[in-house]
Amino acid sequence: MELIQNTPDLSAYLATDEVIDHEHPMVRETAARLAEGVADSYAYARSAYEFVRDGIPHSQDAGDPRVTWRASDVLRLRTGICYAKAHALAALLRAEDIPTALCYQRLTHDEGGGRVVHGLVAVRFNGAWHRQDPRGDKPGVDARFSLAGERLAFVPDPKSNELDYPVLYAEPHPAVLAALTAAPDRPRLWKTLPAAL
Repeated sequence: MELIQNTPDLSAYLATDEVIDHEHPMVRETAARLAEGVADSYAYARSAYEFVRDGIPHSQDAGDPRVTWRASDVLRLRTGICYAKAHALAALLRAEDIPTALCYQRLTHDEGGGRVVHGLVAVRFNGAWHRQDPRGDKPGVDARFSLAGERLAFVPDPKSNELDYPVLYAEPHPAVLAALTAAPDRPRLWKTLPAAL
């Protein structure tokens, strides 16, 4: 699958905004801590990825009802669903000048009863984009940071009408952000997650 930037301006994938707020002190302090002792930007990217994947529980897995969407809040509260974790990882990577995009998949939801959009990131190294999924492992999920072939949490099954969206977004998709910001808690968010983009 060819990944397509939604803007040709690579600097857009380094930008800060209300969601990917990498100028926030919480993001800056976390990035500085993760950067200590790493050899290069590749090692930093792996460290940031593993920190978000393993150090911030997926709120559904943890039974946490809080909804986070701003990167600094995800880092401060240590909780979030896939989108929120992707926002936090994007902020940590952009804080160290690593171009990072948000990207999405459409997957089966509720034991086959519907579809849901799943969020992940893509990082740019050596002139190419590499998708990474910081969702967090659980039984049946073994995601890894990799620049040599994808090691995502989920591989869409076309027979089940699942798919990878090829677009790389500089900002969260409006449907994703609308669902996150409108939900008072995760149980209600679960009922309003986007089914498609």
